[in-house]
Amino acid sequence: MGIEVGGLLGLIWLIIVIWAIVKVAKSSAGGLAKLLWILVLLFFPLIGLIIWFLLGPKG
Repeated sequence: MGIEVGGLLGLIWLIIVIWAIVKVAKSSAGGLAKLLWILVLLFFPLIGLIIWFLLGPKG
């Protein structure tokens, strides 16, 4: 039971991080800002996602 739940939560988390990366790539931010946000999201998924939600590019 634990493996299935952990796997499902991991899959959901992966989808959320990929969604955030796509949103960053489609944003109107500059190229360097996009690169930095994507690197933060990849290397620090939990903290990066929280920071992105609070401070990331809007629109």
